[in-house]
Amino acid sequence: MPFIVHKNKIVYEEEGVMLAEVDFPPIDEETVDICHTFVDSSLRGKGIAGQLMERAVASLRETGRKAYPTCSYAVYWFDEHPEHDDILSDNAG
Repeated sequence: MPFIVHKNKIVYEEEGVMLAEVDFPPIDEETVDICHTFVDSSLRGKGIAGQLMERAVASLRETGRKAYPTCSYAVYWFDEHPEHDDILSDNAG
């Protein structure tokens, strides 16, 4: 699938059109705010948001950063995936 990983954002594109994204801008040098997820209605129900979150977690692990989720989907996703609690900032949840 056409996922593009940036330092603070992961996007899903088809034919050059962005159809889904997760944004995680920095709070400080060690922590990001997972503040926004979006999935186009044409892709809803296909697990794209979860795949974006998995890629975000992998990116944060690779760069040694922690997450503070404020987006409602990100909060829900971490609640459903406690195996990734190690990536959460001590201030999260």
